[in-house]
Amino acid sequence: MATQAAPTKFIKGATGDWEVVIGMEIHAQVTSNAKLFSGASAEFGGAPNDHVSLVDAAMPGMLPVINEECVKQAIRTGLGLEAKINLRSVFDRKNYFYPDLPQGYQISQYKYPIVGEGEVIVDVSPTERIMVGIERLHLEQDAGKSLHDLSATESHVDLNRSGVALMEIVSKPDMRSAEEARAYVSKLRTILRYIGSCDGNMEQGSLRADVNVSVRKPGDPLGTRCEIKNVNSIRFIGQAIEVEARRQIGILEDGGSIEQETRLFDPSKGETRSMRSKEEAHDYRYFPDPDLLPLEFDQPYVDALKAQLPELPDAKRARFIEQYGLPPYDAGVLVMERAAADYFEETAKGRDAKLAANWVINELFGRLNKEGLDVASSPVSSKALGAIVDLISQSVISGKIAKDLFEIVWTEGGDPKEIVEARGMKQVTDTGAIEAAVDAVIAANPDKVDQAKAKPTMLGWFVGQVMKQTGGKANPQAVNELLKHKLGV
Repeated sequence: MATQAAPTKFIKGATGDWEVVIGMEIHAQVTSNAKLFSGASAEFGGAPNDHVSLVDAAMPGMLPVINEECVKQAIRTGLGLEAKINLRSVFDRKNYFYPDLPQGYQISQYKYPIVGEGEVIVDVSPTERIMVGIERLHLEQDAGKSLHDLSATESHVDLNRSGVALMEIVSKPDMRSAEEARAYVSKLRTILRYIGSCDGNMEQGSLRADVNVSVRKPGDPLGTRCEIKNVNSIRFIGQAIEVEARRQIGILEDGGSIEQETRLFDPSKGETRSMRSKEEAHDYRYFPDPDLLPLEFDQPYVDALKAQLPELPDAKRARFIEQYGLPPYDAGVLVMERAAADYFEETAKGRDAKLAANWVINELFGRLNKEGLDVASSPVSSKALGAIVDLISQSVISGKIAKDLFEIVWTEGGDPKEIVEARGMKQVTDTGAIEAAVDAVIAANPDKVDQAKAKPTMLGWFVGQVMKQTGGKANPQAVNELLKHKLGV
């Protein structure tokens, strides 16, 4: 039986506490030039029906041929999920009415998938980690796209996506809140991007989630689940779960029962609506595809792929904590994207790593988010940010001046050291000059001097005044020490 959530995650209902139970099926489009069983392009976009081979169009006598790159990507992903790789797997026909799959069935995997059980460690918050079990990962072909808004009387079909390789990653029902589900999808997306097996682009449909939601009274057996189909953003996944859990609780508290069904989430109305009654496996009449032999490979084949894997997020996070002495939260933020982790390491090389991490996370990421950019598009290179960190470490500039310098480099470019020289931004470390500024501030504020002696926290006000007088260039440490000495606090 699935584990029970902490009471803090329960949902309050009219009749007491309820627990939500969530499992997920993620459909991740495999990064590959060609489709799963044909040589047609798997590239996103293109004119309608431009990427369609005779195999995709199900012309008579056309036979599917497995794309080895897609097999490799599935194995790599399985390894990244710490999952069992099955050396023998079977492709099945899943019979169903697909208006946008010309052969009238989907080639998928059912009893014998390419990847078996695994697990993913998910950081839900800085203080909470959970383990989400993976049930399986199998390969299957995507369907095409039906277009209903081009004509009042006809539906149009675009088969560009038909036959594109998908990995369906099925989780166990181990999540207990919308927050946990969002964190799980985010982590899975990170792993896929590190491996390079899926670009994780949810706007283009490269990553879509079918979300299974049920509710129960704490301690009860699992309730009847409803599946919310094709949710294509992490934010919408969270919203759909909360809305669906509330809907089910309302029905049960009114004495009703939950029908197992497939539903759709409407973000504009903030509701889920019924799509169809949920099918069981027997409804699809699965049987092994007679056109495809069982897929077999040996352990050395898997080991060779494992040897080529990059350092994955969990290993990188552990190394950042150990090697650079970073807090776990900071390390977790830095490894979310592979490019960001690389940027940090280049910035931190031979420098104060904690200071470098602060600047990457707070200044750089903050500005990138504000401008809607990613690390690859940053106007401030890792070399330039490293130079700013050097200038702070060497007490050439203060933290405040560094922020002004960062702004200049962001908007105008240039070498930080040269900018500091040319614009006279160096920190004042001459104690004589700082002492003169301290004396002037003390002389101008005799009433505040008495207050500071009675209340030492007033010292901060004096520091601010001295910094203002020196244009932010005085060394804050020297200012602090001089003020303490002169005010006797």
